[in-house]
Amino acid sequence: MSVWKNANQEINMNNRKFLLSDSEKPTHWYNIVADMPHKPRPPLHPKTKQPIAPEDLAPLFPADLIRQETSTERYIEIPDEVQDIYTIWRPSPLYRARGLEKALDAPVRIYYKYEGGSPSGSHKPNTAVPQAYYNKQEAVKKITTETGAGQWGTALAFACAQFGIECEVYMVRISFDQKPYRKIMMNTFGADVYPSPSDRTQAGRDILAADPDSSGSLGIAISEAIEKALQDESHKYALGSVLNHVLLHQTVIGQEAIKQMEMAGDYPDVIIAPMGGGSNFAGISFPFVGRNITEGQKTRCIAVEPASCPKLTRGEFLYDHGDTAGYTPLLPMYTLGHNFSPAAIHAGGLRYHGASVLCSQLLKDGLVEAVALQQLECFQAGITFARREGIIAAPEATHAIAQVIREANRAREEGREKTILFNLCGHGFVDMKAYEDYFAGRLADHQFTGEELKAGLADIRSLQP
Repeated sequence: MSVWKNANQEINMNNRKFLLSDSEKPTHWYNIVADMPHKPRPPLHPKTKQPIAPEDLAPLFPADLIRQETSTERYIEIPDEVQDIYTIWRPSPLYRARGLEKALDAPVRIYYKYEGGSPSGSHKPNTAVPQAYYNKQEAVKKITTETGAGQWGTALAFACAQFGIECEVYMVRISFDQKPYRKIMMNTFGADVYPSPSDRTQAGRDILAADPDSSGSLGIAISEAIEKALQDESHKYALGSVLNHVLLHQTVIGQEAIKQMEMAGDYPDVIIAPMGGGSNFAGISFPFVGRNITEGQKTRCIAVEPASCPKLTRGEFLYDHGDTAGYTPLLPMYTLGHNFSPAAIHAGGLRYHGASVLCSQLLKDGLVEAVALQQLECFQAGITFARREGIIAAPEATHAIAQVIREANRAREEGREKTILFNLCGHGFVDMKAYEDYFAGRLADHQFTGEELKAGLADIRSLQP
């Protein structure tokens, strides 16, 4: 049941938009590791299979990010210079989705945290800016990275521009072809963008030799970006999801949402967010999961992944590489195997073979949930939302909307009131090719098979310690 603050705050439920002042924005990131009942298993060195040391990560990341990656402190202060750039789009608004509620005609109150007002149009700058900041502190000249649909690459390109750092992006080939305006956005912010797999790295050349028509994957693009970063000591690598410090930075979303739900006089029974590597889901849910653990709240937190790449719902909890070439440490996570090649759906940011260590451990412990949805249902949900709320959501974000509709329908069937909060992680204004393909009937659902799972996991059995 929903938690009500007082009678006066109940009046605020008539409002549609909830804004925080600059003085109310979070001053620290929340580190859920401090409150997890079972701490995550350590990453392992890919050769020795022993826990990695901080110095093993030094060629890729600046020291401050390594400390955040391994920290067990509950709160980590946000630097003033990062806060100053955050003010361009933070605090972000929370909306009551009254139009969608009316369309669904169910006993639900629906709220969404809108991250589309950032320079990249998504939640990704929340971590891109601090990552660029800490690299600047170590006089890094260039940052290399990967991107799926392009939101992360755009965010890092913007962040690097703020600190005078060069940016080199390896964009998954299918998204490079499907989303040309994302590439142009990155170019505008000053980044060099290459389709992955490319002939610029050994990892890319190996993939192209085996499959010249490869549509690419985030795992391949990560391998290419890491390989390039390791070629010059003045270069570093940045990841847009999966790692602990990335998820840490995103918790500004959930911390703001807690205050905004208090303004509304409401509290979520259910929190929903898309799931690629984990930063989107973690950003809004981790502060609430922390309350579940420490205060006994009962909010359900649901990660929504594509049915074509179902690592949480069909994968296994194993040690695996975060990239295809095997450059990264072995991470304990739900995975489909680092050689898994996902179907070429438009939600490019969700086409990743594994899930973050933190999200995986929380799912394993039953503290969060996961569902997998087909893309046609998600696009239809996105269209319903656009017509009722006026925002065209990114293909990734439509996965959350589809699950919101499912939860509303379930509430109607059960005759039980429910408050739902979801993360509208970004707009789809440069993803219109996806909607065009949907309206033209060119999209299809992908039926993930047991054979795909078996093939994907076969190569990683030998990696287990």
